[in-house]
Amino acid sequence: MRTNWRKKWKMSRKIYYFDSGRDFEAEEFAWTLHEMICEIMEEKKKDGVLVLCIGTDRSTGDSLGPLTGYKLKEQRVRRIQIIGTLERPVHAMNLEQSMAMIRIRYPNHVIIAVDASVGSQDHVGYITLGKGALRPGLGVCKDLQAVGDIFITGIVGGYGNYDPLMLQSVRLSVVMRMADHICESVFLVEQFLERTALV
Repeated sequence: MRTNWRKKWKMSRKIYYFDSGRDFEAEEFAWTLHEMICEIMEEKKKDGVLVLCIGTDRSTGDSLGPLTGYKLKEQRVRRIQIIGTLERPVHAMNLEQSMAMIRIRYPNHVIIAVDASVGSQDHVGYITLGKGALRPGLGVCKDLQAVGDIFITGIVGGYGNYDPLMLQSVRLSVVMRMADHICESVFLVEQFLERTALV
């Protein structure tokens, strides 16, 4: 059963905000993500799902992607492909190469891009979810190619703070909490996809 949207705000661009600090509703997040995946699968005739985790383990604030990828690999998800982990991160230096590999090996997959982001100071600690491509690196003035059909971001800092030291000062506990919530939700999505496949 779907719950209300009291703790999440739905904006005109259909970006959903989930508070990772308290009462994060993994099932609501997972159902919303699952609906987006199914819509894109139908629209674009896709038959698989891939989570592209972007970031680097060399910076606490930018480690959300690799941490998420690592945790998903540890959970051994079966129906969803995972690219980008602590051992093999996807970052600014290899993003183009990684996307070329994905286009060859996973041409029929819905791509869910996961990355850290900046936003309103009031939203630090929130996880966003929406349809459309993600532009990695914008928060630190990097111009990288847009990637993904769906994006998930964890807000680690406020707008206007382009100091790279800001990413180093983000508390690891905040990033780990967001990674845990994202992984829990993706794991639920896999269960939903398995049920759908059995119908």
